[in-house]
Amino acid sequence: MTGTDSPRRAWWTNEDWLAVMIAGVLILAVVAGWQVRLPKLGWAGPADLAGLFSATNLAAIGSTSLVLILLAVIALAPGAGAVRRLPGLAAGVGTIFLLAWLALWLAAHAKAKALGVEYVVWALAIGLLWRQLLPVPQWLAAASRTEFLIKVGIVILGCSILFPELLKAGVPGLIQAALVIPVVWQVTFRLAKWLGVDEEFGVMISSAVSICGVSAAIATCGAIDGDRRKLSYVTSVILLCAVPMMLLMPWCTKLLDLTPQVAGAWLGGTLDTTGSVLAATEMLGETASRTGTVVKLSQNVFLGIAALLISLWWTMRHGQTGPGARAPGIGMLWERFPKFVLGFIAASLVFSFLLEPAVAKGLDKPLKGLREVWFAAAFVCIGLETRFADLLSLGGGRPALAFLGGQAVNILWTLLLASLLFGGWLWAA
Repeated sequence: MTGTDSPRRAWWTNEDWLAVMIAGVLILAVVAGWQVRLPKLGWAGPADLAGLFSATNLAAIGSTSLVLILLAVIALAPGAGAVRRLPGLAAGVGTIFLLAWLALWLAAHAKAKALGVEYVVWALAIGLLWRQLLPVPQWLAAASRTEFLIKVGIVILGCSILFPELLKAGVPGLIQAALVIPVVWQVTFRLAKWLGVDEEFGVMISSAVSICGVSAAIATCGAIDGDRRKLSYVTSVILLCAVPMMLLMPWCTKLLDLTPQVAGAWLGGTLDTTGSVLAATEMLGETASRTGTVVKLSQNVFLGIAALLISLWWTMRHGQTGPGARAPGIGMLWERFPKFVLGFIAASLVFSFLLEPAVAKGLDKPLKGLREVWFAAAFVCIGLETRFADLLSLGGGRPALAFLGGQAVNILWTLLLASLLFGGWLWAA
């Protein structure tokens, strides 16, 4: 996935369309009344283990996993080759989902939740441990399809982006996101270029810092047909920075004596996932949590728009790469365009305008549960595909420095905008 002139593929083997179809099947099933069986994973000590491994819980994990594994195998089968490889593919997909459930279980521990260590961190750690300590057999490597898994999750994520709700409660959040994303993206991209980081790396880093972390990095990688090793690097850096930020930024809000609204907007605009925002704002009160969530969802709204613009810009900039290369046109733009973004937008529009608000809200829990399983599986795959030696050899530390520099600008710029938009400075002036 490193070339700029990828061969044209049939739509049924295109990873983006496969992700849209699988996510669409799951969403339609939930809307039609499928009662997703989600286990109760919360626990605090050994005394809770009996409940966790009860027949009811194991049946919920088994029945839900069976559906997800079957859909994933159907989607990935065309790329598996011969029919004789399908049992290995099924075993690999099953193993990845089993590790994903393990990550979700570890993240549900009371202490992990109190510290804000989310399931994505556990999933990445599990994958990394396997990669460093155990062999990755061919049947497991063939099933390790990071981008497909997370694209399914991103399409399902669209169901939680309700435009009327955002417009009603989050106009300042939308304004903040619209002002943060282009400024931070440009500053980070130029900083990366100044540090000697190649453009492909720079684009992924800039999107990750300015929009919504790992999801943005993966969407951008798909939009520019980027190198998966670089994507793994960016993902690892994001998650390594996420935990210290979750722990330190709430303390900084108290040190700066920020109001709950400003504190929530600041954390919502800088932390990478809604879960990390909720974990970090929990100690600051309900107002901060509500504001932070709205701001984070406002940033997520721009994910599809940003992926489209980046795809267009990258194609026009790199369309002609040598003798005989095609000039960029509508056909090439369509080939490069990340199709799963269409699924994300469609899901958001359907849940925003075609379903009753009460119905959309009622479906949020099962869809969130499904989304988290797909995301956890994707982060397990990132770990399985990542070798520390490869990460250390990429860019000599300059990409990480560009990320940290961009994040510093993001923190300061977002603090200023949060103070203006949510602190009443603009309105008082």
